Amino acid sequence: MPDTDAHTHAHHDHHAHRHSGAAEDDYTDLLELDAEVLRDYWAAALDWVQSAAAGAARTRLLDLGAGTGTGAIGLAERFPDAEVLALDVSPVAVAKIAAKASAAGLAARVRPVEADLDAGWPDLGVLDLTWASASLHHMADPARVLRDALGATRPGGLIAVSEFASQLLFLPDDLGFGQPGFEGRITEVLGHAHTEEMPTLGSEWAPRLADAGWTVVAEQEFRVDLDPPTHPSAAPYARAWFARLSEGLADRLAPDDQATLAALLDSGNPRSLANRTDLHIRGGRTITIGRRD
Repeated sequence: MPDTDAHTHAHHDHHAHRHSGAAEDDYTDLLELDAEVLRDYWAAALDWVQSAAAGAARTRLLDLGAGTGTGAIGLAERFPDAEVLALDVSPVAVAKIAAKASAAGLAARVRPVEADLDAGWPDLGVLDLTWASASLHHMADPARVLRDALGATRPGGLIAVSEFASQLLFLPDDLGFGQPGFEGRITEVLGHAHTEEMPTLGSEWAPRLADAGWTVVAEQEFRVDLDPPTHPSAAPYARAWFARLSEGLADRLAPDDQATLAALLDSGNPRSLANRTDLHIRGGRTITIGRRD
């Protein structure tokens, strides 16, 4: 679902920032790889939200920070009577949502919405359920967005906030070259960088929901543990993740780690991510559900 304590913008900064051109295409491609490789996580998480929402009509749903629409499509499939608003700030992402919904035969029920929530809450009508996957920590004022979402939700309606409980990791401690512990060091550097940029990253979202007026009704961590990952897109996913990470992080690394990162991204190198057989994708995402009383 989206990485709290320290995580890469790799699959989430579409929620709050604009990109353009090839960079944004690469970035939305990464979101698609995330949906493919972590499909079991997505299925389990959305199934759990569906179960939590049972017992009442859920006909108007919002995917807040929808990316390329993995959550929106999943919600539409699980709530066959619902209209799903798929909101994102990125026009590239919104176009991809429209194409994906059409391909899935869901264009009549999945409605892409381009909007910047930092500029204010748009007129979305009354909501029954909001899904916010790794999006809120990118907001300039997430507390205000949570209050706005509450105000747009009918009594008994829900919000499900998914954030990383632990950094998504891919590599063994010893890569066979460079200094051991490379991924641990890169995670630490990343954590410092993101603490500067996004002070709510790594927050406990249950108290934040409560402070905004929601009643917290459930919380669960969903583990990701693929050892080895069997999906054919696992290696491209790992490479896309580290390529995205390298865009803003490489200059913060020690020279030896910069060289290691470059080798991992060099598909012609036999030790690169594209050629490794020792990937182990692991981490965790926590989903917190709040209800409007």
